[in-house]
Amino acid sequence: MKKILNFSLFFFLLGSNIVIAQSFTEILGRPTDNSITVSVLFDQATDLYIEYGAVSGVYTSSTTQITNVAGTPDEIDLTGLNADTKYYYRTRYRASGGGTFLAGTEHSFYTQRAVGSTFSFDVEADVHLCDKKGARGLYRITLANEAADNPDFMLDLGDNFGNDHNPLSITSHQLDSLHKMYRPFYGIVCPSAPLYLCLGNHEGEKDYYLNTTPPNNMAVNGTLWRKFYYPNPYPNNFYTGDTAHEGYGIGQPENYYAWTWGNALFVVLDVYRYDCYIADTTAKPENWNWTLGFEQYTWLKNTLENSTAQYKFVFAHHTRGEGRGGIETAKCFEWGGYESDSTTWGFTTNRPGWAKPIHQLFVDNGVNIFFQGHDHLFAHEVLDGVTYQEVPMAADSTYRIGITANGAAYVSDTLDGSGHIRVNVSPACVKVDYVRAYKPADTLSGIHHNREIAFTYNIGNCTTGIENVTNEESVKVYPNPASNTLFIKTENSKDYSRPIALINMMGETITAGEMKSGNTSEAIDISAVSSGLYFVKVFDHSNYSISKIAVIK
Repeated sequence: MKKILNFSLFFFLLGSNIVIAQSFTEILGRPTDNSITVSVLFDQATDLYIEYGAVSGVYTSSTTQITNVAGTPDEIDLTGLNADTKYYYRTRYRASGGGTFLAGTEHSFYTQRAVGSTFSFDVEADVHLCDKKGARGLYRITLANEAADNPDFMLDLGDNFGNDHNPLSITSHQLDSLHKMYRPFYGIVCPSAPLYLCLGNHEGEKDYYLNTTPPNNMAVNGTLWRKFYYPNPYPNNFYTGDTAHEGYGIGQPENYYAWTWGNALFVVLDVYRYDCYIADTTAKPENWNWTLGFEQYTWLKNTLENSTAQYKFVFAHHTRGEGRGGIETAKCFEWGGYESDSTTWGFTTNRPGWAKPIHQLFVDNGVNIFFQGHDHLFAHEVLDGVTYQEVPMAADSTYRIGITANGAAYVSDTLDGSGHIRVNVSPACVKVDYVRAYKPADTLSGIHHNREIAFTYNIGNCTTGIENVTNEESVKVYPNPASNTLFIKTENSKDYSRPIALINMMGETITAGEMKSGNTSEAIDISAVSSGLYFVKVFDHSNYSISKIAVIK
C-alpha cells in the first residue's frame, strides 16, 4: 500500500546546507487521456517540482520548478501523457532558497483506459468527521482497504467537509479548517487514485444558502475552500459539466460533471446547488419543490442520450437530495414522475416542458447503477432494470447508525456495517462488492474480519461464480406483514429443489426451507420468529430473488 508522507520535522545535513524534510500531502485529480493534476500542499515555504515517467524509478519528464506559498496547495499539471498508460511520479522538494532536493515517495496512476479494458474504482460516502458521527480510526482502516484495491480512481459521495448544523454562523476560517482536515485522510489513497468529489447536503453548497447574505455565507465559503484544496473536474475537451461562472471569486463551481473511462460512462450530479424549483424558500425543499434545475437536467439528458458506452453509472448524494430510501423515493416527483401515492401521474403538470422524469431517463438510456449515500447503510435495490445502490457509511464505528435509523426505508438487500463499495469493470460484466471495514478489536471473536465481502452482485456475464440477483417480481411472498406462516409463490416450477432462507437485518439466517422439485408454491412456518423486518431469499443455482417482509406478532 502506498502511504502519504507525514514526517515529523527533522534535519538532513548535506554539505553546508540544512534541508528540512517536511510534512506534505499529494492529491490527484482530473485525470484525462493525456494529463492529470497533482495538488501538493506543504506547510512551509518550499521549492518543488514533480518528475514522472512510464517506468517505475525512471523519470523521463519533470515539471517546472516552483516556489510555493506556505499552507497553499499548488495544482501542478502533468501533461503530454499517453492514453491507457500507467505512470509513476514523485515530488522533489527542498527548503525555499537553496539546498539539495529530497525525493518524496513514488506513486502511480493510469490515464484514460481504452475501450475494452478491465479496471476497478471505489466509492465511499458519509464520512462525517466534522460532526463526529464518523470515527477517524475506522476511516483510516476503510481508506487502507481502498488503497489495497489499487483502484483507478475513488468517488466520494459527500457529507464530509461541511457542518450545516450551524449554517448561518459558521465562519470561513472554520470551513477552511474542515476542508483542510481531510487532506491527510485522502492522502492514504489519492496520491495514486484520483479523487472525484460529489457534494452532500452537509457541505451546505445549497441554493438556499448561496442566496443568504452573499458572499459571507456557508455555501460561498464552502465552495471556495473546496476548490482551494481539491481539484474537481470542470468542462474541457475531456469532461463535460456545469458551465456556469459564479460570482464572489467562485468561477466554475466544479459541482457536476461526466467522463468516459474504458467501456463506461460516469456521471456525477449535484442535487443541492439548484434544488429550489420556484424560489429559495427553504434549505430543504421537498416533493415537487425539489429539482436538479433545468440546466443540469438538460445536460444529464443530453449526456445519457449521446453516450454509446456499454455501461453507464450515475452518482449523487441522494435521490432528490433529502428524505430516505432508494427505489421508493425514485418513483415520485421529479425523479419518478408520480405523486407521493406512487400511482397518480404528476410530472406533466409540475414539470411543463420537461421531457421525462429522471428515472425514466435512466431506463431509456441504459443506466446500469445509480450510486447514492446519505442513509449510512448498504442497500441494493432494482427498479425497472436500474440498480439503486446505497453506499454504506465509511467510518461508523458502531456499525449500526444507518440500519437503525433508515433500514425500514429500503425494500431489498439491506445490511449494516461500515466500509466501501468496490466495482470491477470488464467487457464481460460489472462486479460490485461491499467491502466491510472493522477495527481490530471487533474481529477478535472471529465472526467478522476486516475486508470481508458482505454482499456481491454482478451485471453481465461474469465467470467468477458470484451470485446473480434476479428480478424479484418473479417471486411473490405473502402475506406481508406475516405472523405465523409465509407463502412463497414462483412463476415457474423447476425439476430440482431450491433453498429458501429467512434472514434478519444482521444478515443472519433465522430459518430455512426449500421450494420442492416441481412446486411453484411453498409455506414456511414462522410461528417461532420474533417480530421485526426480514428478508426472504429464494435461491436458484447461482441466482437468487430477495424480498423484504415484516413479521408482526
